[in-house]
Amino acid sequence: MTTSQDNADQVIVERRGNVQLIRINRPESRNALNGAVIAGIGAGVLEAEGDPQLRAIVLIGTGDRAFCAGMDLKEFSSGGTGAGLGSSEAGEAYQRLSRGQVSVPVVGAANATAVGGGLELLLAADLIVASSAAKFGFPEVKRGLYAAGGGTDVGTRIPLNIALELLLTGDPITAERAYQVGLVNLIAEPEQVLDSALALAERIAANGPLGLAASKELARLAVTDHAEARRRQGELQKSVFSSADAKEGAMAFIEKRSPNWQGR
Repeated sequence: MTTSQDNADQVIVERRGNVQLIRINRPESRNALNGAVIAGIGAGVLEAEGDPQLRAIVLIGTGDRAFCAGMDLKEFSSGGTGAGLGSSEAGEAYQRLSRGQVSVPVVGAANATAVGGGLELLLAADLIVASSAAKFGFPEVKRGLYAAGGGTDVGTRIPLNIALELLLTGDPITAERAYQVGLVNLIAEPEQVLDSALALAERIAANGPLGLAASKELARLAVTDHAEARRRQGELQKSVFSSADAKEGAMAFIEKRSPNWQGR
């Protein structure tokens, strides 16, 4: 395992085999997002996308108070949060993450409660492992606002009536309810969240990277634009099915061995 620390230790990026672990490390601020955190997460994403040996990402927060509290309001009020990051590579990577457009599969590890902007960040992940003690919700309407950072898209992940319950009441739900409605994939005891998320990510990372990227893109696209998904499927089928990895996958199956993926 190799470890690197960026942005004054506010984001810690660790390589765990074929998995990139990205940890928001601001427990004293409930892991709130500031410019350094946004840049650090984006940099970790770029590193994972640029290394064919990194085939999954786990995103987690530090501590047991919050996965992420959303935007750092103190820095935001001073005009500092993410200033100038939109045009940077790291800022652009963070924006792609928030839109579900990162090519590498992402597992969100809700080490604690995720509400508002924290839940919006968690929903950027493809799969979610949740602490049994966590709660989830969008309290924005209680403050005369709405979930403008992507929260209103939650109906693409769970039944519309449940999405509207979250958005219109502003009330949080438990981890058990979140599991029942399909918001999270797995519940773990608080001390087991990271290990459970890494185990899930390792199961993903064992598969062919080209097939993973295509599956993620097409599944997400089919929810919002089915016609475009069908068109894109034709393009991806040509490149993925004719790839060296496709041939390697077939040979590994025939020879009863683990495949040696190259990402090409």
